[in-house]
Amino acid sequence: MAKPLSVAVIGAGMAGATHANAWRQASTVFGANLPPIRLATIADAYLPFAQDAARRYGYEKATADWHEILTDPTIDVVSIVVGNALHREMAQALVEAGKHVLCEKPLTDNLEDAKALAELEQGASVQTGTAFGYRWSPSLAKAAELARSGRLGELVNFNGSYLCDYGCDANAPLAWRYTGPMGSGALGDVGSHLINTAELVCGPVKSVSGAAFNTVITERPIAEGAQAAQRGQTQAGGPKGKVTNDDVAAFTATFEGGVVGSFVCSRVALGHPNSQRFEVYGTDGFAAFDMARAGELSVQTRSDEPDLAGPRVVLANPDFPYFKAGSSMAFGGVGVTQIDQFIYQAHAFLGQVAGVDTGLPRVPSFADGYRAMRIQEAIVRSAAEGGREVEIR
Repeated sequence: MAKPLSVAVIGAGMAGATHANAWRQASTVFGANLPPIRLATIADAYLPFAQDAARRYGYEKATADWHEILTDPTIDVVSIVVGNALHREMAQALVEAGKHVLCEKPLTDNLEDAKALAELEQGASVQTGTAFGYRWSPSLAKAAELARSGRLGELVNFNGSYLCDYGCDANAPLAWRYTGPMGSGALGDVGSHLINTAELVCGPVKSVSGAAFNTVITERPIAEGAQAAQRGQTQAGGPKGKVTNDDVAAFTATFEGGVVGSFVCSRVALGHPNSQRFEVYGTDGFAAFDMARAGELSVQTRSDEPDLAGPRVVLANPDFPYFKAGSSMAFGGVGVTQIDQFIYQAHAFLGQVAGVDTGLPRVPSFADGYRAMRIQEAIVRSAAEGGREVEIR
C-alpha cells in the first residue's frame, strides 16, 4: 500500500473548514488513484474554531499555534486559509520545511510578497498552488470550454460581477478583511476570483482601465478577539478604527485576443450573499453563468432554429468537465455546489503531490497567483491615476 499523505489546514473559519472537508473527501472522486489520506491537524488562532472543525471533519488534532504544523515532520500537505497578510510568512516557512502548500487566493496582500513566493516556487522541490476554487465548477468550466474552443465564434465581450453583502453591516468588526491596502478589499477578496474566471474563459488580460474604488463604510468597531474575523460577526459600541481598503471596485479590461471586459466587485451589495456572474459573447453565440445556480449554464448559438432562438438553460451533465467522475450520481439534474469545487481542487492537488495522473488540470501555481496580483496592482494604479489604461507587466 502507498504511504499515506498527511494533510493539515491553517485557518478554521468558513473557507478553512471547507478546505478541511475537501481533503477529507478528495479520495472519493475521480477514481481510487490517490494514496490514503491522513487528516492530521487543524490550526486556528481561535482554538474553539480549530477544535470544532477537527471534530466535524475527523482530524486528529486541533491547535492554536500553526507552528505545530510547521514543525511536525509527519505532515506532508498544508492549506493556508488565513488573513492575506500572513500568507507569505506561512507559505515560505512551510515550503522551506519541505511541505507541499496550497494557499488561498489572493496569494498575498502585496505585490512584493507575491513575487517572492513565485520566485521561491521556482527552486522548490515541493508542489505549490494558489486556490482559485471557482474554476473547478463544471458549469463554469463548460462555459470556458465553449468560449476557448471557438463554438461561440470569435469572442468579443465579457461582462462579470462578483457581489457579496458581508460588509453591509457597519457593526461588522474591523477584521483583517478591512485593513489592508487599497485593492485588497472587495477586489482582492472576491475580484481575484472574477479575474481568474475571466482569464480562464477569455485568455490573458492585456491591460486595464477606468478603474475606481469606493469605501462606503469608512469606520468599523475595532475587533475584539481572533473570532471577530468571521463573517456574520457583529460588535456594536466601543472604539472604532479606519477602513483602509475598498468596499466596491470597478474596471474595464482588454484581453490579448481583443476581447473587451467590464467588471464590478462589491462586499456591500445588499441582497447578494455570494454571487459571481458572467456573460461571454462571441460572434456565433453566448454563454452565461451564475454561481448561485451552479448546476446550470445559459447558452445560445447562431445555429439555433429561428423559432426557438433565445437563451436556454442547460443542466450540468456528464459532458461537462469534472461532472461525470466527480459525482456519485453522474446524470443531468443532479446539482453541484461550491463545496464540490473545493473537493475537485483538493483531488487535483493531491494528485500533483503523489505524482498520479488524475486527468485533471494542474492547480494554479504561485506564479499564477503572482500574475493575478499583478493585474490587481494594475487596477490599483489605474484608479490612482484617474482611470488611465495600465498594461499588465
